Amino acid sequence: MDENTYKRPITSFRDLDVYQGTYQAMLVVMREVIPHLPTREQYDLTDQISRSSKAIPRLIAEGYGKRHQRAGFQKYLDDALAECNETIVSLEQAKDLYGIDGVLITKLVDVYDKSARQLYKLSQSWTNFKSKPVRIP
Repeated sequence: MDENTYKRPITSFRDLDVYQGTYQAMLVVMREVIPHLPTREQYDLTDQISRSSKAIPRLIAEGYGKRHQRAGFQKYLDDALAECNETIVSLEQAKDLYGIDGVLITKLVDVYDKSARQLYKLSQSWTNFKSKPVRIP
């Protein structure tokens, strides 16, 4: 059986694969992309990539805290998905405008693209889960 067959139960936002992936990607962005951007981009592209990549795991964590509210978790997942898309565009701009390592950027874009799909599926699953009636014995 594959490793996904017996996943641990989700007891914290830290248990979500999408949180773990986006947190690790954010560390790579901050350590390996941001330092290589020109200083003239400090208040534009650098700030944008920094803010959007850091926002994603924060939004997932905050949304998880509101998972019992009807629309709470959904809103944060939608916002995190939008930040993934924004981060992808900013990373591609860094590569195309400033020659940041193309292999690294491609790997990061793949992580954020996968994360956006995970967020969408989590959002859909959560909507379906929350809409099922609860049976009380």
